[in-house]
Amino acid sequence: MHFFKYRSGELFAEDIPVRKLAEKYGTPLYIYSYNTLLRHFKAYADAFNGYQHIICFAVKSNSNTAILRLFAKNGGGADIVSGGELYIALQAGIPSKKIVYAGVGKTEDEIRFALKSKILMFNVESENELREIDRVAGKMKTKAPIALRINPDIDPGTHPYITTGLKKYKFGIPIEEALEYYKLASKLKNIDVIGVHKHIGSQITKVAPFVDALKRVLILIDELRAQGVEIKYLDAGGGLGISYKDEEPPVPKDLAKNLIPLLEGRKLTLIMEPGRSIVGNAGILVTKTLYLKKGEDKEFVIVDAGMNDLIRPSLYEAYHHIVPVIRNKRDSIISDVVGPICESGDFLARKRELKRLKQGEYLAVMSAGAYGFSMSSNYNSRPRVAEVLVKDEKHFLIRKRQTYADLTRDEHIPAFLK
Repeated sequence: MHFFKYRSGELFAEDIPVRKLAEKYGTPLYIYSYNTLLRHFKAYADAFNGYQHIICFAVKSNSNTAILRLFAKNGGGADIVSGGELYIALQAGIPSKKIVYAGVGKTEDEIRFALKSKILMFNVESENELREIDRVAGKMKTKAPIALRINPDIDPGTHPYITTGLKKYKFGIPIEEALEYYKLASKLKNIDVIGVHKHIGSQITKVAPFVDALKRVLILIDELRAQGVEIKYLDAGGGLGISYKDEEPPVPKDLAKNLIPLLEGRKLTLIMEPGRSIVGNAGILVTKTLYLKKGEDKEFVIVDAGMNDLIRPSLYEAYHHIVPVIRNKRDSIISDVVGPICESGDFLARKRELKRLKQGEYLAVMSAGAYGFSMSSNYNSRPRVAEVLVKDEKHFLIRKRQTYADLTRDEHIPAFLK
């Protein structure tokens, strides 16, 4: 459930008309609902309350420090995949001992930063990475806490680009080879083996893949214990989906109901890495209608938000509901909602039925809180947009809109060109 609702035909973000926010801050504009974010985070915390756990929010889904601070103040941690995300998480006040670091391409500088920050653990993806962490930790005269990311070869039934738990993808270590990797890790003098990690993908809409993957990992943990390797942390990853169109994904309590019985009697701390399922439906992207253009078999609604602001439709052919900020009773049209980017792939929706619009009217792209701003860019030299957080009847600018001057701020012209 979220707090973006119509009142007398006008869309509100909590207790504020979206139209007023668009008029004050301009468009395109990301708007987040504080109470939706808090409700979704607490849904995880409450669901797993009966078992020792840490909720490590997936920073890649939305890295705004105000949003991360909200989770930090409610006991949350962070799942990170870069040095930049580590920096942002720490800036937001997330305790370093609640930060886990995944990703297949950690650099030496990033490893150093994480060791210096004393994060909870690295989720290691390959033998070469394991040896590099050992080498860097040795140079720093410390021990690196690690889990190995195990690839359980489970098909999560989601888009290929966001599937990560099958053998053919770049992530993790095949579960058949895990024991040998753990033996190696245990022998490295600058490595402290403390966990097992698995993550099978994103936007998963069934519980069964989570259960199947966890069962395989628990067999591995038992085999490790038999060989004298005690695992303290089980990082079960994230990936729970949301409703973008007509999906009916499970909620955190459904996940907990199926996972916790498998863990009973084990002295493990469970780590969950939700991202999309917390922030996805907690944010919208508001855009203004610039022009209307009649095509041969459809119409084009040209808006001021483009694929640089929200790339999911172009990249994944992802569906987002698009609704008018103020409802009207005009005729319906079949239209493509397209942006100003100089690419044929620049669209927010194709062949979508919408009520006929007029220039200047606002549309809301729903379920845009995850992988929206965090995947945005300056393509076509477009300034990145503003972000606003709404709490009840108050609103807060949590990221300024970039200016044209920001686009060249970090550039330098060589002297010979002056």
